[in-house]
Amino acid sequence: MPILELVNVSKAFGSLQVCSKLSLQLEEGAALGILGPNGAGKTTLLNLISGDLRVSSGTVKFRGKDVTSTPADQRCHMGIARTFQIPRPFTQMTVFENVLLGAMFGGEGRKQRERDNHDMCRAVLQLTGLDKQANQLAGNLRLLDRKQLELARALATQPTLLLLDEIAGGLTDHEVLRLLDVIQSIRQQGVTIIWIEHIVHALVSSVDRIMAMNFGTKIAEGKPNEIINSPEFQQIYFGVESVQLNVAEHSE
Repeated sequence: MPILELVNVSKAFGSLQVCSKLSLQLEEGAALGILGPNGAGKTTLLNLISGDLRVSSGTVKFRGKDVTSTPADQRCHMGIARTFQIPRPFTQMTVFENVLLGAMFGGEGRKQRERDNHDMCRAVLQLTGLDKQANQLAGNLRLLDRKQLELARALATQPTLLLLDEIAGGLTDHEVLRLLDVIQSIRQQGVTIIWIEHIVHALVSSVDRIMAMNFGTKIAEGKPNEIINSPEFQQIYFGVESVQLNVAEHSE
C-alpha cells in the first residue's frame, strides 16, 4: 500500500485551473522531487496534500485512508508535516519553544509525557544543528537557521510524510550541503519526503524520483537524470531542448 495516493486531483480558483487531474503514488520511505517553472502548481500540490487547500475534485489517500475532506490539523496528527517557502517562526519565542510547540501539537507528542517531548525536541535540534541556539529568540536567527527551525518544527510533529517547499532557496552552496546532510539523516529514519526545489543539483542528489510539472499537470516522472535531460522538461524549465546535465543521483 502506498503511503500517499492522489487520484485525478484538480484545483481551480474560479476559472483558473492550477492543478489538473494529477495522479501520484508514493511508497513509504521514498523521496520524490518536484520540478517545474514558477506557476507550475507545485506549491498548490503540497497545499492539497497537507490539507491547507481543499481539492476541487479527485481523491487524496494517506496510508490507504481517504483524507480528501480531512482538515490540515488532523492530517498533521496523522503524520503529514510541511515547511513553507518563507519561514514562519514565532519570533518572540525561543528556538526550543518553537520546536516544543510542534512536538506538543503533532502526532504522538500530544500523548507523551512532557519529559519525553523535551528529549525529542533536543534530538531534533541536534539533528538540524540548532542545539546551541536553543535558548535564542527565533526572531534573531539568520536565514539558514530560520530554515533549519522551519524544518525542526515540522520534524517535531513526528511525521511519516514530510513536505519540503523550496527549503534550500536563498542559501549559499556551503549551507545547501549542510542541509543535504540533514535531509539524508531524515531519510535514514524512514521518513517519506516530497521536496519542491529550484536548486536542481541539490534535489537530484537527494531523491529517488522526480516529477516535472507545468500548468498544473504532470509532464513526466522517473529517475532524476532521465527527467532533467528529457526534451519535455528542458523545454519548459530552460526553454531549450539540448542541455546535457550530469548530476549525481541519490543512492542508498
